[in-house]
Amino acid sequence: MASNRGPVSFSLGPEGELTARRGGGGMVSGLSSALSAAGATSGPGALWVCAAMSDADRAAAARGVAAGEPDEVPVLMLDIPAATFEAAYNGIANSVLWFVHHLLYDTPNQPLFGQAFRAEWAAYTAYNEAFATALAEHVTKLGVGPEPGDDSGGARVLIQDYHLALAPRQLRDLRPDARIAHFSHTPWAPPAYFRLLPDDVARDLLDGMLGADHLGFLARRWADGFLDCCAEVLGADVDRAASTVTWRGRATRVAVHPLGVDAGALRERAGRDDVRAHAAALRSQQGGRQLIVRVDRTELSKNIVRGFAAFAEFLAGHPEWHEKVTHLAFAYPSRSGVPEYQAYTESVRQTAEAVNARFATPGWQPIVVEVKDDYARSLAACSIADVLLINPIRDGMNLVAEEGPILSEHGCALVLSREAGAAALIGDHSLLVNPYDVSATAAALYEALVMPGAERRQRSAQIAAAAATVAPARWLDAQLAGLG
Repeated sequence: MASNRGPVSFSLGPEGELTARRGGGGMVSGLSSALSAAGATSGPGALWVCAAMSDADRAAAARGVAAGEPDEVPVLMLDIPAATFEAAYNGIANSVLWFVHHLLYDTPNQPLFGQAFRAEWAAYTAYNEAFATALAEHVTKLGVGPEPGDDSGGARVLIQDYHLALAPRQLRDLRPDARIAHFSHTPWAPPAYFRLLPDDVARDLLDGMLGADHLGFLARRWADGFLDCCAEVLGADVDRAASTVTWRGRATRVAVHPLGVDAGALRERAGRDDVRAHAAALRSQQGGRQLIVRVDRTELSKNIVRGFAAFAEFLAGHPEWHEKVTHLAFAYPSRSGVPEYQAYTESVRQTAEAVNARFATPGWQPIVVEVKDDYARSLAACSIADVLLINPIRDGMNLVAEEGPILSEHGCALVLSREAGAAALIGDHSLLVNPYDVSATAAALYEALVMPGAERRQRSAQIAAAAATVAPARWLDAQLAGLG
């Protein structure tokens, strides 16, 4: 397994001692759960390759500190130079590729692809090469598969996400025998938008991913976007019926693997004392009011500001609901090193303050927004929600849309953006909205609030059942099966 962020991170003590803790992030949690359930955490060849994300991580990597519990995948943390990591991670992955695939650019002003971008692109290439080299060395060290040059089959390597789009080709060049899968946890841009990238960069990204034998996407529309780019930008041979791309004499299969939730593990975590205490406190604070809940990162694509605007329009049109409903918005800090994200986080706060200034009464604050990382409190909020609002501009999947109904104690209604990948899986049981249409979202919030309890419970159960069909272990098994 290879991913930018790994399943463990380190902190430095006052005497320079290192302490390991589980890594954060939904993708890492899902991968860890999937690997464990699939029995892929043991054996001489099991390894998770990731980047050192902090000074403490780099110290651990430099000291050769082993990470991982006995029943977990061993971790190899790469000590990539800090400047290279910063340019690759924030300069390219988060400020270019994320913006392209989520259609986030203010195109009259951005992007600007000049010399600074070219320096960052070189760093991104070097960053990917570090992963490809480490993976190839590990395969060679273990003697897995035939000798280099024989493409009859070898070690299975699962490469994750847009941070490592070049690594499949780079690894293929080093170990032609490896069986390589790449999975995209984001949307994929349509050709017209993908072509915002410099021509050579767009081609390199597609060529890099086509070094894999198997490419996975969360929804059919994202897979189709990739196929369209291969045909229109790269000029590759695309077989729509077989969902394959033939390029450089090799066929790459493109498949759809929706990602669900391990409902049992999620409910077990939500049943612990810290979550129960948070739930009791939230109920007490809200005094029986209905709750509209959202849990997001402060991420441009999550569309938090328009969600607040929709709630304000709902309150303006339905004064009978004043003091009877509260909107809880728990936002996790995200990409604080990117200026656009700093500005957006401030906009989230200011918009909430404006709504509260307009509608609040001495005993009622319409929007309660918290920008901090508090997983237990977020689980508690989902468990007592009457309505869950998930309205991203564009989202690869969005697991919170599945997790909220699974956790709901009495059933909740889900207002879901049609631009979330999850809409393909659970849209029939949700109230789908155009994320740009504030008035339609306001109307959906009203419909959700007046929905009978029995219908809410039924919808929650249907979403939970749909998520269970593509639980993380099944999601991973499907990709491994695709490699043979």
